[in-house]
Amino acid sequence: MGAEPCAVRARIVGSTVPANPTSRRHSRRRYAVRRLVALVAVLVVGYSTVRLIGGVLGSDDGVAGADGSTATIVQPTSDGTGSIPAVDVTADSTPADTVASAPEPTGPPSVANPSKVFIVGDSDAGTFGPYLQSLLDGTGLVTTELDYKVSSGLARPDFYDWPAEIDAKLPAVDPDIIVATFGGNDAQGLSVASGEFIVGDPVGNEAEWTTEYQARVGAVMDQLLAGGRTVIWVGIPNDDNPDVTARMAIQDTAAKAAAAERPDVVFIDTWKRFSGRDGGWAEFVIDPRDGQGKDVRADDGFHLNQNGAEILAIDIAQAIRDTLREQGAQI
Repeated sequence: MGAEPCAVRARIVGSTVPANPTSRRHSRRRYAVRRLVALVAVLVVGYSTVRLIGGVLGSDDGVAGADGSTATIVQPTSDGTGSIPAVDVTADSTPADTVASAPEPTGPPSVANPSKVFIVGDSDAGTFGPYLQSLLDGTGLVTTELDYKVSSGLARPDFYDWPAEIDAKLPAVDPDIIVATFGGNDAQGLSVASGEFIVGDPVGNEAEWTTEYQARVGAVMDQLLAGGRTVIWVGIPNDDNPDVTARMAIQDTAAKAAAAERPDVVFIDTWKRFSGRDGGWAEFVIDPRDGQGKDVRADDGFHLNQNGAEILAIDIAQAIRDTLREQGAQI
């Protein structure tokens, strides 16, 4: 709090007046005494005024408040009656932006310092994403956000530009761990943003297609890894149609190769997870929650149904738990 406003004012003290003031004369001595008293009073008032003004002029920065803040002084002047108006003292206010905010928690992931997980990708992310969120929420160490677009991928930026979407979202979400999946719609010719196709289908143009698609996957991985993040890349499953599976196998191999070049990328091998003992397409797999074989495929023969999506989410959640432990979390 700043100094209280100070004022020096003339004070009139009440006195008793004789009934007939003209009937009394004062002696010269009494008159001299009264003049002396009046002079002393004037000197006292003058000395107080000098002390007040001297205190003001003696400081370059004004009057210091109790909290160390300075005050701007308006010099008092006489109003012609002998009274000196109150001094206007206004303490400098502290700008709001100088108030220190509480520092953000640092250190290993914890309840007070949760890790942020961003789940991003095509319709597969929308299938396993909600169950993965529920599993991670149960740890108490993670907050999650899900962003997916049906029928999207990396093959057709003219339809949906994922690198641009990621650039827009990452600063706002600011995740520590990213779960990404693209590919369910990518086993086709590759276009650029204008819509022009630069490579044909993967089977007929395998070498060229693999080089281009691996570069696209690698570029997105690098985009997600920036800032020291961990990326968990979820691969694609196979299909019950052999022709589609042949195209997807080339795509899956290219994505694995891009991940192998980047130590901070964890690759979830969905293809292997949902294949049979012979390595081919499987409709039933063992559910790790109860050890029972369950139907895991949707009617289209490629996508996972709820059972399959939840089993895949369990695999991804385990990879995230492993990452949290590596970061020092008690989990």
